[in-house]
Amino acid sequence: MVNPLSTGAAGLPDPEGDVNIPAEAVPAPPVRLLLVDDEPGLRTAVKAYLEDEGFLVTTANDGEEGWTTAQTLLPDVVITDVMMPRCDGYGLLKRLRGDERLGGTPVIFLTAKGMTADRIAGFQAGADDYIPKPFDPDELVARVRNVVRRQDRLLVEAARFADADIGAMAKQITEIRSMLGTGGVKKAAPDVKLDFTPREASVLQLVAEGMMNKEIARRLETSIRNVEKYVSRLFIKTGTASRTELVRYSLEHGLVD
Repeated sequence: MVNPLSTGAAGLPDPEGDVNIPAEAVPAPPVRLLLVDDEPGLRTAVKAYLEDEGFLVTTANDGEEGWTTAQTLLPDVVITDVMMPRCDGYGLLKRLRGDERLGGTPVIFLTAKGMTADRIAGFQAGADDYIPKPFDPDELVARVRNVVRRQDRLLVEAARFADADIGAMAKQITEIRSMLGTGGVKKAAPDVKLDFTPREASVLQLVAEGMMNKEIARRLETSIRNVEKYVSRLFIKTGTASRTELVRYSLEHGLVD
């Protein structure tokens, strides 16, 4: 995901090979937003406002249409109402989180239900942010940009860990497995229950086998960017901050073979 306000520092080679073009001269692709709401007036107004702020906005009338659109669009952020016909916001969120390509997509709830209990329910369901109606459009823009920046930071961290020396990583994993096998490290009871998607579980197993992101992407026939998203979400779900910590935690709690 690319922050529409961010630019690189290094210059880019000219296609002819003669001139270096400053990176600032190359426009960043706009962030793709999927706006899902059954109120036509609000949908039109919010779409126009977000497009004026530089976002690329696709709309859907309800959660069912939103789900169909998301599978084709693969948006960077989903903004959805909660109370809608056919499929509500919770149903849409559940489908997104269960999809291996869309599971890491940030989701912002827009809803008239603004009670504390409703916000807690939204966060517990896995929403990344929650904005009660009526809302200030400038606040919506700020919150969208905030989740974009947060996702960018996660991807940068995942990429940084992916660049670790693979030989050292493999050695550390071997040492961890050896210590667990000989009793050098006490193995925790396997009572940790984490809600991994099938693709997250697959990525976790391959990380535990010492594979780096490029190898995992090749094995699972997906992009490195997607693998980075999965690894980032694994860090969050397990409360770890590096691949070594993630592998150690997973082995100790019986989350991988």
